[in-house]
Amino acid sequence: MSSNREIHLASRPQGWPTADNFRLVDTGVPTPGPGQIVVRNRFISVDPYMRGRMNDVKSYVPPFALDAPLDGGAVGEVVAGGGDGISVGDTVLHGLGWREYALLDAGSARRVDPDLAPVTAYLSVLGMTGLTAYAGLLDVAAMRPGETVFVSGAAGAVGSMVGQIAKLRGAGRVVGSAGSPAKVARLTELGFDAAFDYHDGPVRDALKAAAPDGIDVYFDNVGGEHLEAAIGAMNLHGRAAICGMIAQYNAAEPPAAPRNLALVIGKRLTLRGFLVGDHGGLREQFVTEVGGWLREGRLSYDETIVDGIENAPEAFLGLLRGENLGKMLVRI
Repeated sequence: MSSNREIHLASRPQGWPTADNFRLVDTGVPTPGPGQIVVRNRFISVDPYMRGRMNDVKSYVPPFALDAPLDGGAVGEVVAGGGDGISVGDTVLHGLGWREYALLDAGSARRVDPDLAPVTAYLSVLGMTGLTAYAGLLDVAAMRPGETVFVSGAAGAVGSMVGQIAKLRGAGRVVGSAGSPAKVARLTELGFDAAFDYHDGPVRDALKAAAPDGIDVYFDNVGGEHLEAAIGAMNLHGRAAICGMIAQYNAAEPPAAPRNLALVIGKRLTLRGFLVGDHGGLREQFVTEVGGWLREGRLSYDETIVDGIENAPEAFLGLLRGENLGKMLVRI
């Protein structure tokens, strides 16, 4: 425990990030004070929302600081310190990723049981990713049995959960879009009724073919052309849970609004953005229900794992390029 490697934000991206926006820095392993712990991170999460935090703009979460380590979900072993019921040897979930060793207050970590599920599950299906899918579909969009659901970015960590949860909760038809034939094939394996590769032509046409009777719920991870197509396909009183808009995260110019936005009026649609942090009250219900599906083998999840803290920037860039299947994680 003499060396600690961290990934710092070296500069703010203009458009698409590059490797030059990141810097690998060697520091010393921190020493805990009263009530603090040092965690040897084993896995860290890289997520699309992190792109927005690289910009120096006001948002729902502060931007990453220059010349300082980035942060994000991580799971690891406590190697020093203790407090709040956490001691050396415990496996914990916390928010200081992008580094090998993290120093944090014990109260800001949550102990998890590696014997109940693989530790990576606490960063994906049983963590923020799974809760995002669960809350967005069932609370924000209020999906009802028998309805038709469309999910964009459906082969990603959140989207793949949304589609499966929709089927398990009685959706009449679930449609997903993805970025490659292999991902489309995986969606059908996961139980989606139809899936299409958005590179094959206009999303509007593919969605109409996959859901000829329209859609009732749209879970948006992409924005842009997908959102416009979903508005066009929505039935009366349709609802959209707006989780992310990865299609425009790296845009140098502001995107045009959906050209058919006026349809929201006549169709009486609801388009609602949300943050998973606003739905913590669902966590117990979520863990109980999703955990049960996992134990019964009724729900599956995919992971793409990149090895080495030094490769975390490339893992993040690969995520933005759509190279992941399911959750993108870095093993360190």
